[in-house]
Amino acid sequence: MNPNPPAIFLMGPTASGKTALAVQLARQLNGEIISVDSALVFKGMDIGTAKPAVAERGGIPHHLIDILDPSEAFSTGQFRTLALAIMADITRRGKLPILVGGTMLYFNALSKGLAQLPEADLAIRARLDQELAEFGNEMLHQRLAAVDPKAAARIHPNDPQRVQRALEVYELSGQPLSDLFADTPQILPYHVSKLIVAPSDRAILHTKIAQRFRQMLAQGFLEEVQALYLRGDLDGTLPAIRAVGYRQAWEYLQGQTDLATMTEKAIAATRQLAKRQFTWLRKETEALQFESGDPELLAKALAGIAHRLNQD
Repeated sequence: MNPNPPAIFLMGPTASGKTALAVQLARQLNGEIISVDSALVFKGMDIGTAKPAVAERGGIPHHLIDILDPSEAFSTGQFRTLALAIMADITRRGKLPILVGGTMLYFNALSKGLAQLPEADLAIRARLDQELAEFGNEMLHQRLAAVDPKAAARIHPNDPQRVQRALEVYELSGQPLSDLFADTPQILPYHVSKLIVAPSDRAILHTKIAQRFRQMLAQGFLEEVQALYLRGDLDGTLPAIRAVGYRQAWEYLQGQTDLATMTEKAIAATRQLAKRQFTWLRKETEALQFESGDPELLAKALAGIAHRLNQD
């Protein structure tokens, strides 16, 4: 029997049904939920992030939701520090930590530890922002490929925030980001059961993504983004506004696109996000795999968790 306390990682692409399953598991297993999502941390960003409403949370405590203003940044290191502290508190109270979300970089940092990276340099970031505006995503990604091909292979060109961070780390440390991560040992003091929920047919997920975004529009997504836009202290370079959907809506409010173009670009960006999530998930070869929408999903997940805990 593994001496470490148990925890569950519930992973999957966007729109795969993780939230509902997490609440059901928490009810059955006396658990509390920790969000592993880089957008759910922000207040006032509810519709576009598919943030579970209070009713959807089913009375289960949810952590790392609505903890920051959209003007603030939230690093992988901050996530790891907070998540470990919350996991320890949940465990001390005799409950089960259930970590659920689709920000795979956060799951990876928890599982494998986090390299000691240099602090952000505002001058370098400002220069990279200017170069991004002048030359575009592809040029910065090509520069990253020249100095850190492993990171470039992992980071999509349409993810400029992570491309810029990798370039910034290289400039500050003289070492590729991938090398710094490779030297970090696994130090998670938990016995983790990993679950992946995803549709076997990618086309089904693409349809759900399109339906969900149009539903978000009907629920007032543009009004939500407009409220952020009218604050006057936010801009398109902030991590919150770069989130999928918000970035495209921001461009629409700036008059750069029309409504139909914005809608298609947001759906396409969400599908690209799902593709990147699947790329990460393929590496989780020891995780238990479950089909989205399976009517027996909860029973199968509970059986898989019990078998995994007893087996180990």
